[in-house]
Amino acid sequence: MEYNPMLPEVKENPYPYYTYLREHAPAYQIEGLGFWALSRYDDVDFALKNPSLFSSATFLANMLGDLNPVPEAPSLVSCDPPDHTRLRKLVNKAFTPRIIRSLEPRIREVAQGLIDQLAGKSEFDLVHDLSSPLPVIVIAEMLGVKSEDRADFKRWSDDIILATNRMFTVGDEKRIRESIAEFRTYFQAVIAARRTDPREDLTTALVQAEEEEQKLNEWEVLSLLTLLLVAGNETTTNLIGNMMLALLDHPEQMEKLRADPSLIPNAIEETLRFDGPVQGLVRQLTQDVEIAETTLPANTLVFPLVASANRDERKFSESERFNITRDTEGHLAFGYGIHYCLGAQLARLEAKIAFEELFGQFPALAGTDEPVTRMESLIVRGPKSLPLVAY
Repeated sequence: MEYNPMLPEVKENPYPYYTYLREHAPAYQIEGLGFWALSRYDDVDFALKNPSLFSSATFLANMLGDLNPVPEAPSLVSCDPPDHTRLRKLVNKAFTPRIIRSLEPRIREVAQGLIDQLAGKSEFDLVHDLSSPLPVIVIAEMLGVKSEDRADFKRWSDDIILATNRMFTVGDEKRIRESIAEFRTYFQAVIAARRTDPREDLTTALVQAEEEEQKLNEWEVLSLLTLLLVAGNETTTNLIGNMMLALLDHPEQMEKLRADPSLIPNAIEETLRFDGPVQGLVRQLTQDVEIAETTLPANTLVFPLVASANRDERKFSESERFNITRDTEGHLAFGYGIHYCLGAQLARLEAKIAFEELFGQFPALAGTDEPVTRMESLIVRGPKSLPLVAY
C-alpha cells in the first residue's frame, strides 16, 4: 500500500494507511517528498522526546519554503534551543493556567452569542457558524485585533495553512502571497502602535516582554503573532469539527455524552487521540539514528505521524474504536516536551465550552448527506464545512 499524504484518498482517510505502515513499514520513505514517515507510538514518542536528535530548525523551511510569512526571525515551532528556550520563556507568560482560566467567562459569552444566532434554525454549518468564528474572535481579542478586521484575520490564517499543502494552484499562490503581505503590513503597524500606545492585549505583552533583559525584536514579535494567528484558531476549529464528526459516526457515544456532559473533557481527549487536528510534524536528524531496524542518516527529513502513533494498538487497546470514557493518557496530539503546543489548554477550554453550549441549545443533532471536505494541508486535518440538522 502506497502512503503519500499528498494523495486525495489519503487526505480523505489516512488511518488505514497508518495501520499498514505500523505493521509493515514503520520507517517508510515517502516517494517524491523524501521524508521518512514514522508511524509507531514508541518511535514517534522517541522523536518528540529527543529534540537534539530530531531538530525543528527546518520545519517551516520544508513546509512553506519562500512562503514563510516571517523569514527574518525563527518561529517558535521551527527553532531549537537556545533560541527556542528564550522565545518560549517569554511567550509562556501569556498562557499560564491562571490566564487561560480567566478567559472562560468571555469565551462562554462568545459561544453563547454565536449559538443564539442559530436559534430556530433547522440546519446550520458547524464550521461556518461556530467552530471557526469562536477561536478567531477569542485569539483576535487576545491580540487586540479590531472586530471589523476578523474576517481578514481568518483569511490570512487559512491561506498560511494552505501554503503547507504543496499542491496549491497558481491562483492560490498569488492569493497566499497577497495574504502574507497584508498580514505583515497590518501587524507591523499594530506592533509600532503598541510601542507608543500600549494596551491590555497580548500584542502589547509581547512588545514589552522582557526576561533577564532578553527582549523580543520586531521580527520575533511578528513571528510569534503569526504562530498565534494560525495555531490560535486552526487547532480549535479542527478539534471541534473532528469531535462532532466522530460523535456523528458513533451515535452511541453521542448519546452517552448528552446524558452525562461531565464526560466532555474526556471526549475531547479521545478526539485528540482518535482524530486529532495535527497529523504529523517535520524534523531533521542531526546524526545517524536507527529506527525500526532502519538506519536513517544525518540530515534526513523525518515525518513523525502523531495521528498514527495515537492509534497504535501497542499503546491503546482497541485503538480504532472511538470511546469517550477511554483512558487517553499518553496521547501525543499536542506534541511533547519543549515543543508541546503553547495553546493546548486554550483549545481544550474553547472546545469544552462549545460543546456544552451546543448541547444546551439543541436537543439533538444529525449530519446531512453532503460529503465532508477536508482542509488542504499536509499537517492539519479537519472539515472545511460540516452541515448539521437540528431537531
